[in-house]
Amino acid sequence: MKRIISAAVLASAFIAAPAMADLDLAKKSGCLACHSVDKKVVGPAWKDVAASGADRARIIATISKGGKGNWTAVTGGVPMPPYSPRVSDANIEALADFILGL
Repeated sequence: MKRIISAAVLASAFIAAPAMADLDLAKKSGCLACHSVDKKVVGPAWKDVAASGADRARIIATISKGGKGNWTAVTGGVPMPPYSPRVSDANIEALADFILGL
């Protein structure tokens, strides 16, 4: 018996694959200890970061160097530690693109 895969199912598989890879990168990098895609954990939800209008350079800088006070209303001023050089610049850029793509 032949299986027919609809175009919508096939397209969703290709769209979901990069997101899953980026989510795996976030997990391996330690980001999921404080963040989630759609809800506040310790830090803000990434969908909220994407919706805030923060630009790519600011997100990259915050991931690289850490930060405090960017989301005080959400986090209560909990600082984010720097992730560079533990996470490569290329991976930090990929994480920023992932967040902005949400």
